[in-house]
Amino acid sequence: MQPDPSAPAVSVVIPVYNEDESVNLLCDKLHASLSGLNRSYEMILVDDGSSDRTWEYLVAATKRIPHLRIIRFRRNFGQTAAMSAGFAAARGDVVVTLDADLQNDPADIPKLLERVDQGFDVVSGWRKNRKDTFINRRLPSIIANGMISRMTGVALHDYGCTLKAYRRDVIKNVHLYGEMHRFIPALASWVGGRIDEVVVNHHARQFGKSKYGISRTFRVVLDLMTVKFLLQYSTRPIQVFGRIGLLCGGLASLMLGALVVDRVFHLADPFLLKRPFWVITPLMLMAFCMQFISMGLLAEMQIRTYHESQNKPIYVIRETAESPSA
Repeated sequence: MQPDPSAPAVSVVIPVYNEDESVNLLCDKLHASLSGLNRSYEMILVDDGSSDRTWEYLVAATKRIPHLRIIRFRRNFGQTAAMSAGFAAARGDVVVTLDADLQNDPADIPKLLERVDQGFDVVSGWRKNRKDTFINRRLPSIIANGMISRMTGVALHDYGCTLKAYRRDVIKNVHLYGEMHRFIPALASWVGGRIDEVVVNHHARQFGKSKYGISRTFRVVLDLMTVKFLLQYSTRPIQVFGRIGLLCGGLASLMLGALVVDRVFHLADPFLLKRPFWVITPLMLMAFCMQFISMGLLAEMQIRTYHESQNKPIYVIRETAESPSA
């Protein structure tokens, strides 16, 4: 495919949800930062079904801010879906993401782009001096970052920081579902991307209140299990289900062997055969063995169907708008 000469060098993707107090200031700060890059750019703001005046303000912003494109969902689909829609619409060679609440600083974007220019495929922001409460925001984040780094093998201090820069040729191979947007560095590493991390500024929230609480940590844990499976077993599920099945089968064989020995050497009064645990458990374990191996074989067939089928969108766009110069 030939590159599009009209495509910008940088695309900035921002999910927006009920941020009518901050979107005007956000657009102004973005424009001020990006206009000094000395390279072409576009700003893509995705309204994730806001119920306030966010969309109204965004439409007005397109009339005064150049290179601004906006997308509106019919309802709230979540941050991952909003970022996925932004990635699909982005045309730049590098895609930068950040939050709309002004806690991320648009002035840090050149710092991330500099590291991308040095050869990295994903550059993640690290909110080293984070301005959030400790108990319900920073502590769960510290625990989650440690778990994600350990289980994925990609060590980052701050997976939850939305301020990140991605090369387009890497991000286009990453498909997002659930709360997967925070795991993009690990997924990008899986397809061969080089990962880097830089310290970025973090500001206290000026308007409104956070949409996330400590309950989000539980969803992250569940999605982390999914990512761990995708990274290691997405193309060979029989190895995870088969191992469990073989373990059950091995235990069942040992217990059945013990029953045979007990029967041979205690012909008159078998000790184990009189205990239901030693009779029922091996049969149950053997059934589990057959069940897990069968699940693995079925998963293998599903994986092949998945890789050959077309992906279904996880969002529905209601309308779009953009600046005349975009």
